[in-house]
Formats: sequence, C-alpha cells, structure tokens
Amino acid sequence: MLKYRLISAFVLIPVVIAALFLLPPGGFAIVTLVVCMLAAWEWGQLSGFTSRSQRIWLAVLFGLLLAVMLLLLPEYHHSVNQPIVEIALWASLGWWIAALLLVLFYPGSASFWRHSRTLRLIFGLLTIVPFFWGMLALRAWHYDVNHYSGSLWLLYVMILVWGADSGAYMFGKLFGKHKLAPKVSPGKTWQGFIGGLATAAVISWAYGLWANLEVTPSVLLICSVVAALASVLGDLTESMFKREAGIKDSGHLIPGHGGILDRIDSLTAAVPVFACLLLLVFRTI
Repeated sequence: MLKYRLISAFVLIPVVIAALFLLPPGGFAIVTLVVCMLAAWEWGQLSGFTSRSQRIWLAVLFGLLLAVMLLLLPEYHHSVNQPIVEIALWASLGWWIAALLLVLFYPGSASFWRHSRTLRLIFGLLTIVPFFWGMLALRAWHYDVNHYSGSLWLLYVMILVWGADSGAYMFGKLFGKHKLAPKVSPGKTWQGFIGGLATAAVISWAYGLWANLEVTPSVLLICSVVAALASVLGDLTESMFKREAGIKDSGHLIPGHGGILDRIDSLTAAVPVFACLLLLVFRTI
C-alpha cells in the first residue's frame, strides 16, 4: 500500500504543478471541472446512490451546471467580481459553518439528513461548486498583470493544507493522546490538530518570505490559519458522510490513496474559504 501511495504521489504532484503554471485559464477551468465531475461521481455514493448509472448522471449534471455557470461569465478569467463567483464563495463560508455544527453534534445531527438523499446532494453541491469557483478565483489573481500570480496562490493553499495535514500526522503520532472527534474520525487527536496549525503558521511565514504575495503578513496569517482550520473540517465532514454510508474510501481511482474526494476533501473546504476571506472579506483584489 505504501509503495502505491508513493508512486501515485510522485506522479500526481508534478501533474498538479504543471496544471497550475502551464495551463491557460480556459484549460485550467476544464481540468478543474473534470475533477469536480469525478468528485460528484463519488459523492453520489455518499448520497445513497449505489447504481452506477445514477452516479454517472449525477456527475454529468454537475459538469453541465458548472459549464453553464462558466458560459454565463464574460471574461471570467479577468475578474472575480462576478455575482456567481461571490455567491458561491459566500455560500461556502456558510456551508462550512453549518458543517462544523454537523460534525460537533454527530451522530445526533445525522438524524435529520441521514435518510434524505436531497439534503445530502445539497451538501455535495455546497462542497463541490464553491470549490470549483474558489480554484478559478485564486487562479485569476492579477492574471492580466502576471499570469503566474494566481498559480502561486493556489500552490500556497495546497502546500498549506498538505503541510498542516503532515504536521498533524507527525504531532499526532508523537504526542497524540486526546481524541479530537472520536465519533467521526477516531485517529485524529488534539495534539495533532494543534501541531497542524503550528505547521500552517510556519508555512505561512516561510512562503510569504519566498513569494511576493502582495498581502500584509497579518492578513495572510489570518487567512492561512482559518484555511487550515477549514481543511481539518473538510476532512472530518467527508469522514462523517463516509461513516454514514458505511464505506472506507470514497472511490478507488488513485492507487493507494482511494478516491478523488479522499485527496481533495481538505481542499474543498480550504480553497473556497481562503478565497472568500482573501478576495471578499479583506478585499485584497
């Protein structure tokens, strides 16, 4: 299993970096849309759709929805000040606050959505659609001035999330004693959680020194810490839905890593929350 995880990581990381820096906005949007369609395919299982045909239709409908939203945006890659983008990012902020409550009060909180496919589909919509627009909004950062500014931002968020996750794992292994959310994800501890946040803070400071991100250190730190918190919540939320669905992995697309959702669960929360804070709350556009 470890061998497959390492091989997949060595293949995927260069592909992700190449997509960030080499693809034009249109190509990047298409790739992100395909990733979101695959995520929607896997979310179908979390929503209770066991039929392959139903999940295919769900992925197609998600893809059509995102494609139509893209077509409604004139010059979408030049500006993120579009109602569709802003609504999606604000909705994400609201959804992850609600998701926090669902996780905190689980399994009691599951009583009102456990038997509703509609609600679980809405949760998926609120997870995947804002993630799509968060990716594109960050990629569009000052694109007219510097084609790579947005790529640096997205790379930063990804490194932040991966670093926080690695820090949490190491601190949890070394010092973990007190469970963070035993009813949702028994392996996570408070010590790992704090270690992950500390790692995120160090990454924020170091990356800010290396890359000219054109944001004050205080704003960067606030956005980074909240994004790191959101990444943990994204992981816990998917774990909660998988637990209810009775599955270990959302899929088997990536050898040794599970499904697409298993790899981007933290990013589905961190990316739109970070974009919302940076672009809409602090207005660093």
